[in-house]
Amino acid sequence: MNRKKLLILRILGLIFIGGISILGIFAYSYIHPSSQIINRAHNIQNYQAIDSAILLLRDGDIVLRTGADATSYIFTQFNQKDKTYSHCGIVVIEQGYPFIYHSIGGEDNPDQILKRDSASFWFSPVHNLGMAIVRFALDSMNRASIVEEAKKIYTQKPKFDMQFDLLTDDRMYCAEYVYKVLNKAMKDSNYISASKKFGVLYVATENLFLNPHAHFVCRLRYK
Repeated sequence: MNRKKLLILRILGLIFIGGISILGIFAYSYIHPSSQIINRAHNIQNYQAIDSAILLLRDGDIVLRTGADATSYIFTQFNQKDKTYSHCGIVVIEQGYPFIYHSIGGEDNPDQILKRDSASFWFSPVHNLGMAIVRFALDSMNRASIVEEAKKIYTQKPKFDMQFDLLTDDRMYCAEYVYKVLNKAMKDSNYISASKKFGVLYVATENLFLNPHAHFVCRLRYK
């Protein structure tokens, strides 16, 4: 089977996994009109909450957010149990300030190369509905290993993986990047488990927090 056919089958498999429908995507756009972006962007309470959350961040934390667009809705549907979050990243504290290392494609990142953004930018309420911080039971050596692995992959400049293929490392989607960083840093291929449905092996954002190692530090829904 050629690469194009494999890509089509993988995309179809992921669509079935999420139970995604065109009607659902249009409904999402209707429920979240552009007028809400203005409200979130001008609500000082959102920025105060974000500032408070940023103070909680530590090396190796995982951050999550819920995008306010149809593409983000699609990614939430890959979660089988908790469909809240669409995107994720890894926290690295640099010169006293937290940055988020994450893989993203689309209009937000035209060159599709793994990104490093400030926490305040990453949590912005302008195009997001909410955020969360997830922390793992880690010691200082574990955290250092996660930071080292996150930066190592970042220097390799992998692009966003539109094929959602866990078996390749030259391209990675957001949850795949976090999954591989943590498992390599912890030297445990099952530290974060993957999901499998309809013969497709994949990692969703829920795999990062629906496991015995993790707990939520905070969860925010923007107003």
